[in-house]
Amino acid sequence: MMHITFIGGGNMATAIIAGLVKTGQCQISVVEPDADKREQLAQRFRVSALAQLPVYFGSGQVVVLAVKPQQLREVCDSLAGRLDGALVLSIAAGVGVPALSRWLDGHDRIVRVMPNTPAMIGKGVSGLFARPVVDAQDRASAEQIMSAAGSTVWLSEESGIDDVTAISGSGPAYVFYFLESLIESARQLGFDPATARELALSTFEGAVALARHSGEDIATLRANVTSKGGTTEQAIASFDASELKSAILRGARACRARSVELGVQLSQD
Repeated sequence: MMHITFIGGGNMATAIIAGLVKTGQCQISVVEPDADKREQLAQRFRVSALAQLPVYFGSGQVVVLAVKPQQLREVCDSLAGRLDGALVLSIAAGVGVPALSRWLDGHDRIVRVMPNTPAMIGKGVSGLFARPVVDAQDRASAEQIMSAAGSTVWLSEESGIDDVTAISGSGPAYVFYFLESLIESARQLGFDPATARELALSTFEGAVALARHSGEDIATLRANVTSKGGTTEQAIASFDASELKSAILRGARACRARSVELGVQLSQD
């Protein structure tokens, strides 16, 4: 049975714990300084909730760093003398593996993870990166943990974490942005708030389900709805005139650039 200790009991840690508890295959501890959060975690998941770090983490254990990036250096300084070969997963944004390894006194059994918020309902997707020194068994353990919150994608280079951030890490906000616009459009057409929300959400859910199960290229699916001279064609033409696709591409690039910038700032000694 895998023994996993989460350092930090925030939303993302809670999402992963919720998925892991369902498997019944892990012994889970959470280190959380907030007493109310500790009590909630202990009662909800029947896990061991601790106020302070354990003295020792053995090679058969997994430590998940789930604190805010600004707290990570301090946490790593405290962990450095307590790790005896334990596998470390970091779901904290921005801080790269080289910095984590330095802060952990050269510890190199590290997997860096970029999850996203749909993990809170088991529908997340996580990008994972590890140096070659991390063996296949450790990679499998990391994948097992993150699979509890959704799907996983392994990255061959750590720079891929910034790419994942631009697409899936921040991507839910892009979807919510479009949903806001679609709901507002429905409101302006006269629908009440509840109906406008249902129309928008169900449209997204159905479109994504169709795209996932049809096997067709996304552009083909769009073309199938866009009859020549029809109503959808007019909407798409308006989007194109506003350069909506180009705006989305620029937004994703801006997100990636900021991810790189923050990584440099947060990884400094």
